[in-house]
Amino acid sequence: MSDDAVKQAQEAAAAAAAAAEALQRQAQEAIRKAEEAAALAKAAADAQQAAARSAPDAASAPPADAPPDAPDAGPLGADGVEAIRSGYAFEGAALEMGALVNGEAMPDVPVRIPLAMTNRHGLVAGATGTGKTRTLQVLAEQLAANGVAVFAADIKGDLSGVATPGEGNEKLLKRTAGIGQDWTPASFPTEFYSLGGVGRGVPIRATISGFGPLLLSKVLGLNETQESSLGLVFHYANKNSLALLDLDDLRAVLAYLVSDEGKDELEGLGGLSKATVGVILRELIAFADQGADVFFGEPEIDTAEFLRSASDGRGVISLLEVPGVADKPALYSTFLMWLLADLYGGLPEVGDLDKPKLVFFFDEAHLLFRDASKEFLAQVVQTVRLIRSKGIGVFFVTQTPKDVPGDVLAQLGSRVQHQLRAFTPDDAKALRATVSTYPNSGYDLEETLTVLGTGEAIVTVMNEKGAPSPVAWTRLRAPQASMSPSPDAVIDAAVAASPLLAKYGTAIDRESAHELLTKKMADAAAAADAAEAARAKAEADAGYEKMQAKIRADQEKAEKKAQAEYDRMMKRTSGTSRSRSRTPERSALEQVLGSKQTQKIIGQVLTGLFGMAKRR
Repeated sequence: MSDDAVKQAQEAAAAAAAAAEALQRQAQEAIRKAEEAAALAKAAADAQQAAARSAPDAASAPPADAPPDAPDAGPLGADGVEAIRSGYAFEGAALEMGALVNGEAMPDVPVRIPLAMTNRHGLVAGATGTGKTRTLQVLAEQLAANGVAVFAADIKGDLSGVATPGEGNEKLLKRTAGIGQDWTPASFPTEFYSLGGVGRGVPIRATISGFGPLLLSKVLGLNETQESSLGLVFHYANKNSLALLDLDDLRAVLAYLVSDEGKDELEGLGGLSKATVGVILRELIAFADQGADVFFGEPEIDTAEFLRSASDGRGVISLLEVPGVADKPALYSTFLMWLLADLYGGLPEVGDLDKPKLVFFFDEAHLLFRDASKEFLAQVVQTVRLIRSKGIGVFFVTQTPKDVPGDVLAQLGSRVQHQLRAFTPDDAKALRATVSTYPNSGYDLEETLTVLGTGEAIVTVMNEKGAPSPVAWTRLRAPQASMSPSPDAVIDAAVAASPLLAKYGTAIDRESAHELLTKKMADAAAAADAAEAARAKAEADAGYEKMQAKIRADQEKAEKKAQAEYDRMMKRTSGTSRSRSRTPERSALEQVLGSKQTQKIIGQVLTGLFGMAKRR
């Protein structure tokens, strides 16, 4: 290539590089301008949102010199604030939840729940870390102070602090003063329980029979066919007085019903598939491997123990320690449902009371409804709907209302909704669904629910007339007891002093289905052995008799043959005697001497003696 061509190529390359650099600078400048525009747009949007939160409605704009903490300094106007004030001014006893927030907390506008309405059930919801557990503790403390018993599962161990007085500090006292709470430390009468004695507390056990096939199917994850078969097994055991106390009893009945001895027992009821029994038995083995064996047996807890009051009239707070619930979510949630169902079945109808006998807090409620069958959900809905007539209130505690089925959610009278987060499209959808379930209010709830602070919630309750109260942005009260777990020594001392420990502390193993069927099968095996021995003896006796018959037959045959021979000989002997009677009878000596042989011998003797041989 010539020098001119090389030079031209170099100049073209340099020009192209310069053009590329110019384009790159233009692109960077465009990106910078776009980023500045986006930042300005975001700042404008943030300012607009802040103005919307802090500025009053145009129709009720305050004077320019209005103090910053005036009632109309927040999203609600004066009329809205007054509606909430009157909407929560109840005549009867009420639980103090906190104070209205309208820009700032308003201690003169308390938010409350009528005590009589706590048996109309409720929901405490919110994202992790927003204060659900502390809300649960506030409710439990105030219920106990009003003489209402409380039951709650202590998932993380935090609730055990109700047995220990809280400790005040400057930050806590400033917060409580700001909502009009005269905070003083206090502890509350507490009973500690544990599932089957795993952990600290009085052991809570249930019998398999008391648990029932529906709840057990939920725990085992059985399908509808397998659930139906399990129900048939329970029916058979009940009909035949086979007590199902623990997992060994259930396994024994299942094994018996597909054995040779028991396979015909259910023939009239449709029978039991060996394949289905195999699935159930495998699930029971996996269930037992999780440590579930200890949860079933006797003595079975009397759920009326949860309705106790202390000597000073305060309700006892019953806390169920459930360590490692993440490993056994189905067992935990279903066991709590059994406790609730047992309360429903064992308590009398009382109608509407001035205050409930017991409020039952169902923490991690989403675990109860996960993978639940239609029959199970129907049972839950029926229990929740009807149990209030037994004086029992139920509060579900979970992250979002969508964790609770609509039929159950419709039964809940009080709602305490902590902050919800909308980081994903699914979160945003759940947020909109939650907002749609609230009555009309002066709030933009889709926004408000995402900006609530820790310890704040949107509250609406059922008033004394059974109508929903106005929606109120509420700063909640602080617990009076410790918000940290109680020391181990405090818990151990409370358990040791419990009057229930002697009654439920030691497991009992009485005769039940396992022992009865083991004995029945052993008796059947012994009977089979006896029948086999009798059959073998009968066969031996028959063989012996046959042999004896043959001997007798052979003997008779021989005797007949001998008789025939005897008769023949006698007949022959009888003929010889008649012929001899015609000639004179000779003596024996004459017969011998007269025989030819004798004559021959005599002749030889004589010849030998005298040497006289007769010549011929």
